[in-house]
Amino acid sequence: MTDAPLATPPEEEPETLTLTVEGGAPDRRLDQWLARRLPELTRSRIQALAKQGRLTDGEGRPIGKLSAPPRPGDTFALTLPPAEPTDLIPEPIPLTILYEDAHLLAIDKPAGLVVHPAAGHSHGTLVNALLWHCPDLKGIGGERRPGIVHRLDRDTSGVMVVAKTDLAFQGLARAFAMHTLEKDYLAIVHGTPPPAGTLDTAIGRSPANRQKMAILRTGGRRAITHWQLLATLPGGLCRVACRIETGRTHQIRVHLASLGTPIVGDALYGKPALDRRLPIPPVRQLLHARRLALAHPVTGEPLLFEAPPPSEFAPYL
Repeated sequence: MTDAPLATPPEEEPETLTLTVEGGAPDRRLDQWLARRLPELTRSRIQALAKQGRLTDGEGRPIGKLSAPPRPGDTFALTLPPAEPTDLIPEPIPLTILYEDAHLLAIDKPAGLVVHPAAGHSHGTLVNALLWHCPDLKGIGGERRPGIVHRLDRDTSGVMVVAKTDLAFQGLARAFAMHTLEKDYLAIVHGTPPPAGTLDTAIGRSPANRQKMAILRTGGRRAITHWQLLATLPGGLCRVACRIETGRTHQIRVHLASLGTPIVGDALYGKPALDRRLPIPPVRQLLHARRLALAHPVTGEPLLFEAPPPSEFAPYL
């Protein structure tokens, strides 16, 4: 039996939504009014569509300014493009599934698994695995990272959630944007931080090393990390819990390093010389997303996902 070529699916048509302002519009901004009328779309998504010329007035003229208030009788047309097709190849990569329903998937991501394809990682990623497990994920969220709302670094393990429908994707995007979920991590660090505290800084690309992120005095994006010292360990190490309100790239790694307590095994922000002196040198950075609590993005049901630390943490627990 030979493999037959897959049939080419019919090309999807754009969807145009027409909305008219009736009565008094309490919103001061057009994008606020549209987001309230279209709960499946975030304000940022609406703003992006407007920049693409996909929002027009009753005369068909593009609307670029969304800060003006809508007026009774105004009519708007918003064209939603078809989801961008993906040429990603599904791959039978095993997944540890913590929860699954029609809208949502929660997994325990292993260290070493890249979340989405990028330069140097065109296959063997979490997205490739997800497309094998859930073929209908293609196009979710209208982008080339189907269903992915947040990510973990390649060498960070632990809980991740993935949207299986556009409705769940928009709900998760709102939850992450509004910080209405709780994300807890476990880290093993060199040195001893204060018993507890919070870092509220701006994080952005390091001007000295473009491969690294850094705390910046100007620019960057706000990053908030709460930490708590759980235990001191032999060899000058500590076990630390971190809860983050934001999800900036390398946030916990940068913040803990700024305290003088970098994560064990972190080759970019850590202390490799100290790592090599440990009785059992780490094979990767010892950072694990152990807990994620959120409301179900569609039903509103409270959910709690937990993943035990993997075997690399055993010597420190």
